[in-house]
Amino acid sequence: MKKETTEGKLLAQNKKANHDYFIEDTYEAGLVLTGTEIKSLRGGRANISDAFCTIRNGEAFVNNMHISPFEQGNRHNPSDPTRARKLLLKKAQIHKLLGQAKQQGYTIVPLKVYVRNGYAKLLIGLGRGKKQFDKRETEAKRDAQRDIQRALREKQKVAR
Repeated sequence: MKKETTEGKLLAQNKKANHDYFIEDTYEAGLVLTGTEIKSLRGGRANISDAFCTIRNGEAFVNNMHISPFEQGNRHNPSDPTRARKLLLKKAQIHKLLGQAKQQGYTIVPLKVYVRNGYAKLLIGLGRGKKQFDKRETEAKRDAQRDIQRALREKQKVAR
């Protein structure tokens, strides 16, 4: 019997990541959570806008990811909402990320937190920092594309 994979429910997203970085490669990592953190996550009480990933002793961690404590939680609630949480990646993926992140200008950025098949997942990306002129160029391309789409919609309305 084949286990069906359900597309995950998006819980938190780092919208500034695509603005500040060129995302070149993405990886899906599991999150090690304690106590009632998963209940807070499912309630949408997570923030990854200031989060960053590090690799220490051959293990990947996400730092500064804020998961608010669960209100109806018990004494096993973690006291620090921004503690470092371990990421579950394969050893080959960790070595590949470590090698690429050591290059000048590259960093590991958390992109999305979601639940897939009952497990909390974090989508991380290997990003290269954008300069200010790169950000303006990306914005100009997006505006031009929006104008093209608007003109096409207007043309289709007139044709009908």
